[in-house]
Amino acid sequence: MTRIAGVFPVLPTPFAPDGAPDKAAFLRLADFAIEAGVDGVVFPGMASEVETLSADERADLVAVLGTHLAGRLPFVVGASHADPREAADRAREGREAGARAAMIMAPPACGQDVEKHVAFYAAIEDAVPGFALMLQNAPAPNGAGLPPEAVAAIAARVPAIKYVKEETLPCGQHVTRILAASAGGRAASNDGLEGVMGGAGARFILDELARGACGTMPALELADAHVALWRAWQRGDRAEARRIYTLTLPLLAFQMTFRVRATKEVLKRRGLLTHTGARAAGPKLDEGDLAEIGELLATAAPTLTMHRP
Repeated sequence: MTRIAGVFPVLPTPFAPDGAPDKAAFLRLADFAIEAGVDGVVFPGMASEVETLSADERADLVAVLGTHLAGRLPFVVGASHADPREAADRAREGREAGARAAMIMAPPACGQDVEKHVAFYAAIEDAVPGFALMLQNAPAPNGAGLPPEAVAAIAARVPAIKYVKEETLPCGQHVTRILAASAGGRAASNDGLEGVMGGAGARFILDELARGACGTMPALELADAHVALWRAWQRGDRAEARRIYTLTLPLLAFQMTFRVRATKEVLKRRGLLTHTGARAAGPKLDEGDLAEIGELLATAAPTLTMHRP
């Protein structure tokens, strides 16, 4: 299997005016990701409002995405659930749809107890044998916020864990420490940890890449800019990568507060989405916020290679 690396944006879930998931809009966003040149996509994740989707909605969208991609682009299925049996079912649905791996965040109830985390992931490994897992390490309250050495220890004891998505702060330092802690363990063999992905909305992407991250999993709205940044980094053009980062960071910082509502508003202004309805909890955009998005998007516009606002 080809290593998972590069730009893997998390697809949002568009909703129709009646509140139901809009499959046609969802697939248009997948097409935008493909056209932007991403290396793969993730669905569902926190940026997909996954916590608001019913089991049937989620399974249906995963199946629709797999059919639409038809192997043209690798995808990682989000399969987090507090019950490892449910997480395994979600991972299995993703594998049947063509996913390369399942991204799973252990429940906060596991706390900082490495043994509980090992038992959780091992149960999923046993239920979905031969399927790669990505340990998503997110801060509380959504995740356990494990120290890097604990992440490496869990991965060393659960062979199915091939990747980590690291989102606890400081992300860059944690990438360094996970890779260092893994180097003397299972990761030293061909069967070990294959990479650490950056998260946190690509707000720390240059620091993560400089420390050995194998890619990034941001939201979708700046996919073409993130692809350009990744490609510049890969060819050694650090100045161009930093130029793109500098122009996109203010918008990403703004998005940190409004999350999916900001993502959907930017996608709308880029002509990629018509309805910005969201189910997720959190602050809503007012007129001042909408004006600020316009200014920040104008700043980022020189980095966009397609669908300019």
